[in-house]
Amino acid sequence: MIDVNNNVFKNNVVNSKTTVSEAFRSLRTNLQFTSVDKKVKSILITSSLPNEGKSTIIKNLAYALAMTGVKVIVVDCDLRNPTVHQMFKIPNMSGLTNIIVEDDRYEKYVISDKEFDNLGIITSGPIPPNPSELIGSNRMKVFLDRLKEDYDYVLLDAPPVLLVTDPTVLAPVVDGVILVIQANKTEIEATKRAKEILTNLKANILGAVLNKVKEQRSDYYYYYYYNNDGSKHKRKRRKK
Repeated sequence: MIDVNNNVFKNNVVNSKTTVSEAFRSLRTNLQFTSVDKKVKSILITSSLPNEGKSTIIKNLAYALAMTGVKVIVVDCDLRNPTVHQMFKIPNMSGLTNIIVEDDRYEKYVISDKEFDNLGIITSGPIPPNPSELIGSNRMKVFLDRLKEDYDYVLLDAPPVLLVTDPTVLAPVVDGVILVIQANKTEIEATKRAKEILTNLKANILGAVLNKVKEQRSDYYYYYYYNNDGSKHKRKRRKK
């Protein structure tokens, strides 16, 4: 589990030495070394309930990864309440919906980030009447496979687990899942229920991000991580 604050901007992640920036760099490192046998490339980022900050997390994680030179793409898979285009301040005239419905080549829908040319974004496109059917379609699976061939990391922004079925359809077909939890808001039972649903689907839960944590002035910061056996560990590091 990584503790972060929601007030993050691109230059913070790339250049600053704040606790928040270090948290995203730690998250990046954890992802890079999360599996020895199989590289984790496609990552679903979701939450148990709405408004927990998953889109903010996915944006800054994308920047943290892109700054290392790897190829990253962010896909807005929330076809009910898309927000990725707002996070990146780009238009959302067409995107994932068009790729699936029209069985079109995805490359024409990729929007390159203004600063990192190795970071691409695919917005949701028009909101369809049948989001779950599109997300669960074979065309969607083929599309994800193609992205994994072309990019080092594929970050998928998905709806909340307890709200709709869309993320539960995607969870089993991606390499890993990150659950975003909002500090002092998300109820423990909601988080437990979301984790239970993902576990029953045999999803590979990589960990959780505790979002909107109030920063405290200190010479040290803490972050949490989980071993494969589920045991939780807390580490203390001096701020740089």
